[in-house]
Amino acid sequence: MSLDEQNIMYLPGVGPRRAEILKKEIDVTTYDDLLHYFPYRYVDRSRIYTVSELERIVSGHSDRVPFVQLRGRITGYQASEEGRAKRLVARFADSTGAVDLVWFHGQKFILDKYPPGREYLIFGQPKEYMHEFSFIHPEIDPADRAARVSGGLVPMYHTTELMKRATLHSRAIRDLIYTLLNTVSGGLPETLPAWILEERALAPLTESMRQIHFPESAEKLRAAQHRLKFEELFYIQLNILRTATLRRNKLRGIPCPRVGKAFNAFYANRLPFALTGAQKRVVHEIHDDMRSGRQMNRLLQGDVGSGKTLVALMAMLLAVDNGCQACLMAPTEILAGQHFATLQELLGDIGVRVELLTGSTTKRRRSALLPAVASGEVDILIGTHALIEDAVVFHRLGLSVIDEQHRFGVEQRSKLWVKSTYVPHVLIMTATPIPRTLAMTVYGDLDVSVIDELPPGRKPVKTVHRYDAKKAELYTFLRTEIGRGRQVYVVYPLIEENETMDYKALEQGYETFCEVFPECTVCMVHGKMKAKEKEAEMQKFIRGEAQILVATTVIEVGVNVPNASVMVIESAERFGLSQLHQLRGRVGRGAEQSYCILVTGYKLSEVTRKRLGIIVSTSDGFRIAEEDLKLRGAGDMEGTQQSGDGLSLRIADLAQDGGILRTARDVASRILDADPNLSSPENALLNARLNALFRRRMNWGLIS
Repeated sequence: MSLDEQNIMYLPGVGPRRAEILKKEIDVTTYDDLLHYFPYRYVDRSRIYTVSELERIVSGHSDRVPFVQLRGRITGYQASEEGRAKRLVARFADSTGAVDLVWFHGQKFILDKYPPGREYLIFGQPKEYMHEFSFIHPEIDPADRAARVSGGLVPMYHTTELMKRATLHSRAIRDLIYTLLNTVSGGLPETLPAWILEERALAPLTESMRQIHFPESAEKLRAAQHRLKFEELFYIQLNILRTATLRRNKLRGIPCPRVGKAFNAFYANRLPFALTGAQKRVVHEIHDDMRSGRQMNRLLQGDVGSGKTLVALMAMLLAVDNGCQACLMAPTEILAGQHFATLQELLGDIGVRVELLTGSTTKRRRSALLPAVASGEVDILIGTHALIEDAVVFHRLGLSVIDEQHRFGVEQRSKLWVKSTYVPHVLIMTATPIPRTLAMTVYGDLDVSVIDELPPGRKPVKTVHRYDAKKAELYTFLRTEIGRGRQVYVVYPLIEENETMDYKALEQGYETFCEVFPECTVCMVHGKMKAKEKEAEMQKFIRGEAQILVATTVIEVGVNVPNASVMVIESAERFGLSQLHQLRGRVGRGAEQSYCILVTGYKLSEVTRKRLGIIVSTSDGFRIAEEDLKLRGAGDMEGTQQSGDGLSLRIADLAQDGGILRTARDVASRILDADPNLSSPENALLNARLNALFRRRMNWGLIS
C-alpha cells in the first residue's frame, strides 16, 4: 500500500482520536500528508543559555522573543487552581537562577515522566512578569537523552489550540514524523524520474524528507528545500500544461474568420478614440484565436483605465459577424449596468442588439427577453450570475467574456458552457495585474494578452498619504476641486468580521460630509442597500447631480465617471495594495489632473508604512502586484482562492521561488511536447504521481 493510501490512524502514537483531530485541523489523513506537513521555521538548539541571560534576551526582542534552551534541575512541583483552570508549576534551576515551568494540560504525564532532582534540557519561549521568568508548556528532555536534534536545527510546526489540548504540539508532530520515517523500510519510493534528478542536481526524496524534518546542517536543509519546492511546482505545472494540451486537442471552437458589417461599422463610425498599439495587438491575438478553429481561452490583463472593455466589445462584434451571440458576465449589478450603458453608447445605431439581465430584471421583462435570447435576436447579453440560470438558453453562443473572474467560482463559470450546443470561446478580463509567477500557477493554462498602454491624454493620478488628524486641510482641498466642477469619491473599508462597526463608520462619515459640505449633494452607496436604491444613488453621481459619493468598496471596479477627480480612501491601512490600486483607478479617467488621498491614523506598522509608500511612489500595476505578493504571500492575494481551484502550496513561495517555478515549467513543457498524454513507459512514474496528487480535486481545468 502506498503512503498516500495508508490511514494516519494506524501510525504508532496516533490512533482514532488524534487522527480525527489531525484531519479536522490540518487536513492530514495519510502517511503522505504527514510527511508533507513541513516545518514553518527552524530554531537553533546548538546553544544552551543560563537563567541569568534571560533578561538580556527578552529585553533585546520587543516584537518576538526567541526560543531558548536551558540546562538544569527540577527542584519541585506545585499544583494550583484558578477558577476552572488547573495548572502545574515546576521550579527549574541552574547555577545562575531559577524559572517556573507551567503546564495546563497533560499534568499527570509530566509528573510521572519527569521526577524532581534529575537534570533536564528545557526548550521554549520565556515569558517575563515582575522580573520573574516562566516557560509555558516547554519541551523537556532528560539531559542524557536530549531531543532529536540534528545539527542544532529544530523544526517548528504550526499547531492549533485543539491540537495542543490533545498534546499534538510541535514536539508531538516532530515525534510522529520521526516514527514515520523510521517505519518506512528501504526508504521512500522516488517521485521524480532519475533523469530529472540528475539534470537538475536534485537530492533523492528519502534524503530530502529526512533533511527537511531533521536537518543535519543548514546546507543540507537548503538542498532538501530546493528539491521539494521544485517537485511541488513541477507537478502543478505538469498538471496545468497537460490540461491545456488536452483542451487544445479535444475542443474545437466555433470558427470566426469574418471581419464583417458590425465590426467595420463600429471601427469606422463609432470608435471613440484611436486604438493604442497595445489594444491593436490584443485585438489581433484574439482574432487569430477565434478564426483558428481552436477554442480560445485567453486572459486579458490591463491596468485600470487601459481600455479592456473596448477590446472585449470588438471581440464580441467578431462573434456577431460570424453568426454567433456573445455574453459578458460581471460580478455585480452595478458593474453589469455600467457595461450595458457603455456598450449601448459605444454601439449607437449600428444594428447590434444589446440587452441586460440581472437579478433585478422584472418578471415581465424576463418573459420578453429570454425568448429573444433563445431565438438569436439578442446579439450581446450582459449580466450577472443571472446568465447561468437554467432558464437562460442561447441560440448560438460563440463568445463568453468574464469580467473580474476571480469573483466567480470555477463551477459557476462552467455553467456558461452548457448554454449552447457549441463550445464558446472564453475571454477573461481582469484589471488586477497578476505577478508573472502567480499567473503561471493560477492561470498557467490560459493564453495571456496584456494591454500595457493607457489611452492618449490620460494623466497619472497624484497619490498622497495624509493623517486623519489634519482633516481640515483635506476638506479645503476637496472644496477647491468641487468648486472647479469636479466630483469626489470617499471610500470606507468593509471587512466581514467588523461589518457592523464599518457600516457605522460609513454612516458617520456620510453625516460628516453632509455637515462640512452643506452646499453639496452627498450620496451614499453600500452593499446592504436594495439594488434600486443603490442604482438611484449611483446615477445621481454619474449624472453629476451629486458632488460627493460616500461608499464602501462596492465601487472598486467598473464605475466610470470621467468628471470624478479625487479618490479619498479612509482607513487606507486596512486595504491591500491591489485593492488600493483598483480604487485609485476610479479617477484619472478624464483629461483633468486627478488625485488619490490615502487617509490613516498615526499608529502604523512598518509593513503598512511600506505598503502605503509603494502605492504613493508608483502607478505601475504590475510592480504593485509583485510587491503585494512579497508582502502578503500567494494565499492572501485577491483572486487566488477560488471555488474548486484554490492555490495551496505546502513549501514553495511564489514571491521567492520564481526561478524554480520557471525551471519546473520548462522541464514540464519539454516532457509534454514529446509525450502530451504521458503515455510512454518512461513517463509512467510521472503519470501515476500526477493522478495521485490531483485525484482528490475535481478537474475544472477544461473550463477555464
